[in-house]
Amino acid sequence: MINRRELLAGMGAMFAARHVFAADRPLDLAYVNAKVWTGQRDVPLASAIGISTNRITVVGDNERIKKLTGKRTRIVDLQGAFVMPGFMDNHTHFLRASFGLSAPELRTAKTKQEFIERIAKSAQALRPGQWLQGGNWDEQMWGGELPSRQWIDAVTPNTPVAVVRLDQHVALLNSLALKLARIDRNTPDPEGGLIVRDEKGEPTGLIKDKAKDLLKVAIPKPSDADIDAAIGVGTAHALSKGVTQVHVTELDWVTHDSLRRLRQANRIGMRFYSFVPLEDWRKLDALVKAEGRGDDWVRWGALKGLVDGSLGSRTAVFHEPYADDPANHGIYRTPPERLRELILEADAAGLHITVHAIGDEGNDKVLGMFEEAIAKNGARDRRFRIEHAQHLLESDVPRFAKLNIIASMQPYHAIDDGRWAIKPLGPGRLHTSWAIRSLLDAKAKVTFGSDWPVAPIDPLVGVAAAVLRQTIDGANPSGWVPEQKITVQEALTAYTTTNAFAGFQEDRLGLIAPGYLADLTILDTDLTTCAPEQITRAKVLGTLVDGRVRYGTDRT
Repeated sequence: MINRRELLAGMGAMFAARHVFAADRPLDLAYVNAKVWTGQRDVPLASAIGISTNRITVVGDNERIKKLTGKRTRIVDLQGAFVMPGFMDNHTHFLRASFGLSAPELRTAKTKQEFIERIAKSAQALRPGQWLQGGNWDEQMWGGELPSRQWIDAVTPNTPVAVVRLDQHVALLNSLALKLARIDRNTPDPEGGLIVRDEKGEPTGLIKDKAKDLLKVAIPKPSDADIDAAIGVGTAHALSKGVTQVHVTELDWVTHDSLRRLRQANRIGMRFYSFVPLEDWRKLDALVKAEGRGDDWVRWGALKGLVDGSLGSRTAVFHEPYADDPANHGIYRTPPERLRELILEADAAGLHITVHAIGDEGNDKVLGMFEEAIAKNGARDRRFRIEHAQHLLESDVPRFAKLNIIASMQPYHAIDDGRWAIKPLGPGRLHTSWAIRSLLDAKAKVTFGSDWPVAPIDPLVGVAAAVLRQTIDGANPSGWVPEQKITVQEALTAYTTTNAFAGFQEDRLGLIAPGYLADLTILDTDLTTCAPEQITRAKVLGTLVDGRVRYGTDRT
């Protein structure tokens, strides 16, 4: 059997050899007078890059690159701009977030009244009967009181409302939406979900996790044209943040199908790695066998499962109960025995498996399932991933490296949830929450992303979060759980090189090196030398994908 790692290494050597040879002819594009962070340990810095067609041909100093130019070479003087491998985002809900760019902005509503007024204003702009969705509200902004349908019924009499909490695990419905979704006092809680009820047993309007599936019968599906247009809007937004590839971790096939349509029509401007539901592994397996795994624009072959919910909704699963809800340990989104069965079956088929896990019991369970799959199905290059890996038992930290399991993390969550995490967790579980430093010290592979729209799809915000760990309320200027801070270069590596590894692309993406695809992010600030407090002030000057400027300009 061919070893995948050896095959990829061979491919990388082949590409490198091909493009070293290409340097014998003049370059198509030369960047000079730059500060180039290559991502390579042995050649971390350079001042110039040469590109032929869509690949990097040579990396070095200005003199070396200029010798390889010709009459047709486009020479760009970057005047000291910072160039790095293109940012990748390991975890997005891309279609939902793209539609959300035109949804009401509830994330910054600071009072109950402001929340109500924003919903009322957005409803007025819709035609009667049109659903109001999106929002990303956060009850912590106004003191922690959860909203109810009574808050918004009077201002939305003819508009069904389903606005989600920022973690996407809780939705608020008004009375009209509850009626259309056929949710009332007699509706049972679905497995893996919860309909929140008042003291009389009536729905409050809040539904959690799999209870949100009850909305599917009520909300009209957008057309293919609307979906494809939204993906285009989201792509432009992501490129403006310097992002060249996203991993799309969805629980349906809608985004996947749209990406394939767009790729076939050659309307893709950045790279996508599409995940589909773990429950559908047989369908994905058949697709892979029939058509392969796509190309470097739109790729597939990955599955996403869920073991639990979220911390904010109190549905993440913990060994110990919630500090502010002693009767609650969380909710299993997928029954553990069923999840175990799916992992064993999909892994035996050779598919790439990732599982969402937030609570320490959820992470513990998934680590055990992965370990069993390795033992039962034999050794191979799997690259199992735990999405989020937020709250860990101290004893589970070294298991990531031991089992070669990737911790797919989103550092912004630490500075967001860190404002209030002590309430549900208590002080005893904080030191292994978003334990990035501990995982890296244990030699685990850690990748970074946003979880957009739960957090901004802005890698600069994520880098600063990982390095400073200053909560967004300004209450922790020295860092929340500061022992888990990491360095800037470690954060950049997690957003580039390790993300490429997490998607089986380390032979062609994630570094600035000969033979690699020319996906680059150009900034006005050297992230490796500026004060960490200045990172979020950096500006994206240009974003290149496949050797072409897709956002901004490469002229400074």
